[in-house]
Amino acid sequence: MSTIGVCEDDPAIRRILQRALANAGHDVVLAYNGSEASRLFVKRPLDVIIMDIGLPDADGRDVVQALKAGGQHAPVLFLTALDALHERLSGFAVGAEDYVAKPFEVRELLARVEVLGRRARDVGSGTTAASEDLALDPLTHAARTASGSVLLTPTEFRVLAAITSRPGEVVRRRAIVAAAWPDGAYVAENTIDSHLRRIRSKLESIDSTTSIETVRGVGYRVT
Repeated sequence: MSTIGVCEDDPAIRRILQRALANAGHDVVLAYNGSEASRLFVKRPLDVIIMDIGLPDADGRDVVQALKAGGQHAPVLFLTALDALHERLSGFAVGAEDYVAKPFEVRELLARVEVLGRRARDVGSGTTAASEDLALDPLTHAARTASGSVLLTPTEFRVLAAITSRPGEVVRRRAIVAAAWPDGAYVAENTIDSHLRRIRSKLESIDSTTSIETVRGVGYRVT
């Protein structure tokens, strides 16, 4: 038995997923929008997350980035009507392990969930956050600490999330570009540096202890 987090705004699809997963022996944690997923899924022991991208209050990719930054590292399967190549690539860029387009076959989806669940059990998904004092809000693109909150631009949010969602790793520039900019966009190195300078300044304004180190010639990591 696995515990599956499902975030889907369509009530009919949500009922189908809940029934199919429960009949397959899984526990199901349901959320109908990004706000509820952010509240229910973070730091909870989940084996797999099924996430819609086109949520009414947020982009599901931003929700996933925020969950990972907060310490939720369960494998993610995006379930969405957005099936263009650049949409699929953007999903993988933010850390998804699988991507299924609507309409979908329930039996195939269950098989994919089983594979992801086994993979998570083999490698251990963990719930380690890169920064204990910082929380990212995918609905408002805000960064919060106990001292306050600050608004980020959507691109700043995605740059910060790309780095903080990979604790202990040096995140390469190309991975940041893939997560924060549209597929195929040309992004100069000094563009990323400019965004990081603004992000660091904003984090300082809310007394965050999160420090982003530049690893020269490679990328960035949280220290």
